[in-house]
This record gives sequence, C-alpha cells and structure tokens, in this order.
Amino acid sequence: MEENAMNEIQKTEGNREKIQAVYKEVEKVVVGQHYMVNRLLIGLFTSGHILLEGVPGLAKTLTVNTLAGVLKLDFNRIQFTPDLLPSDLIGTMVYNPQRSDFEVKKGPIFSNLILADEVNRAPAKVQAALLEAMQEKQVTIGDNTYKLDKPFLVLATQNPIDQEGTYPLPEAQVDRFMMKVFVDYPGKDDELEIMRRMSNMQFNDEVKTILNKDDIFAIRNDINAVTMAESIERYIIELVFASRKPLDYGLKEEAEYIQFGVSPRAAINMNRAAKAMAYFNGRDYVLPEDVKDIAEDVLNHRILLNYEAEADGVTSKMVIRKILDKVAIGKMN
Repeated sequence: MEENAMNEIQKTEGNREKIQAVYKEVEKVVVGQHYMVNRLLIGLFTSGHILLEGVPGLAKTLTVNTLAGVLKLDFNRIQFTPDLLPSDLIGTMVYNPQRSDFEVKKGPIFSNLILADEVNRAPAKVQAALLEAMQEKQVTIGDNTYKLDKPFLVLATQNPIDQEGTYPLPEAQVDRFMMKVFVDYPGKDDELEIMRRMSNMQFNDEVKTILNKDDIFAIRNDINAVTMAESIERYIIELVFASRKPLDYGLKEEAEYIQFGVSPRAAINMNRAAKAMAYFNGRDYVLPEDVKDIAEDVLNHRILLNYEAEADGVTSKMVIRKILDKVAIGKMN
C-alpha cells in the first residue's frame, strides 16, 4: 500500500513538472502572457472552453497556436468571417459520382483543439453550430450524429474594439464558456523584449511536444482527486447567491447595477477551476485564495449589468471585486 502511494505521489509530481515545462516552451515564443497560458491550461485540464478577449496584437492567436504545438493533439484554426456557413465548420454531405451516393465530409470541428479566431465575426447560425458542439460534444451531419474526439476544447478569441460587422455572442451562449479572460497589454519590460525579438528577427516558433493525450487525462485525474472542504464549497455558493440577491449581502449599491446574477454553471466551473489552481500550486486541497484567483474570470461574463451600470462606468469586474470583499468565508446567509 505504501509503495502504491509513493508511486502515485511520484506520478503527480512528474505531471506537475510537465506543466512547468509547458510554460517554459510557450515562453520561447510568447513573451509575458503567463496569466493567459495559465487560464488556457486550466480549461484544458478541466474540460472548460475559454473565451479570450483583447485588443489586436496581444498574441492571443500566437499563444493558442504555440500551446497546440506543445500538446500532441489534433489542432485546427478556424478564422470566423461573416460569410462562413455552419457546413464550413461541422462538415456536409458530398455527392460521390463514382458510387452514386452521398458521403460525409467532416469539417474542421473534428479535432481535439479548436481555435475559433474572432468568433464574433461569424453569423448566429455558425456560432450556434460551434456552441452546440461545445455543449453536446457531438455534431449532426445529414441523418447521422458523430461524437467528437476527446479531449475536445474550444479556445475562442474576440476583439472588443471593432464592432462594425460583428455578431456579439448572446449571453446565454457566452455562459457555455468556462472562463472569459481579458488579455491586457504587456508590461514595459515584456514589451521591450517583444520589440527586440521582432525588430531583430530573433523570434523562434519551434517548440517541443511536452504533453500527449495520456498525460492530459492523467492530470485531469489528479485534479479530480484534489479535495475541497465543505466550507470552501459553501463559500462558492455564497458568491453565486451574492450575485443574484446582492441586497441580502449588504451590497446595496451593486444591487442597483445587477440585472441578472450568475447561472448554476458558475458554481460548477469555480469548483473545477479552483481545484486546478490548487493543483498548479502544488497542493492536493483547495484554499479560499484559489477560489478568489479564478472567480473574476469565471464570473465576469455571467453577471449581466443594466444600463445604469454602463452609464456610471461600472463593470462586471468591479462588481465581482465588491462581492469578494463582502462575502465571508465559511458563513452561510
């Protein structure tokens, strides 16, 4: 029994070392986006799709492309455009004149890792086809339904600045993303390094493969084994309910701005993401700090604010921070 326990510990430590190796490989190509890579890995290891939002030039697409190179997974990049059709995404029936019959031609959605670039550029039908695949892990072509391979992860990007010719994702569909990560500008030192690399043509896009499917499933099992005390579970529920009934938590000002609180998916995803964060930090148990670390990214696209909030310049991030400050750990209202 002791020998088995020691072997499990060694395997877990080996998996954590591989995760650190992933960071180092990505950093060979991408400068200063450790936070984004961390969130992408959380999504990968917890079966959670990620929506990346940021202005152009922040290496969103480059980071996902580089991460795909580090993973031994099938990868497809789909550039979303206004003329894209659902069949361009999931596939269609094609007539074969030699057999005088129709055969299935599968689309790029049949891959492990999907980069949906500028997802808000495609019309509603295409977005619906993508989000159905994300939720159901299957697609229907003709009369047949086809299961998608495992793991299946969608990493979508969108540009918040240029809204002309875009089709914003409906709130109910955005809720299917585990996290919405706002990608910020790099710091001065990072931007200096980016400038030097690119101006001297010293960039390198070759990375080594670190993780395969077996590694990913093994790390998922490790994260599932991370324990969460009941007090932490209840803390997550309190955060969720504070967004729905802010007055019950003394959040009078925020109550004037919140139109709808978060859905039950928020609690599920906070639980999963907090376990992953604890695992990344070398623990097999969750601390309140793990929940706080990921709360913003899990909740920011699920709290819907009204027009008063927009007029007063109040953002969902500001409301979430107030909730985190107000809600006590281990106390049930």
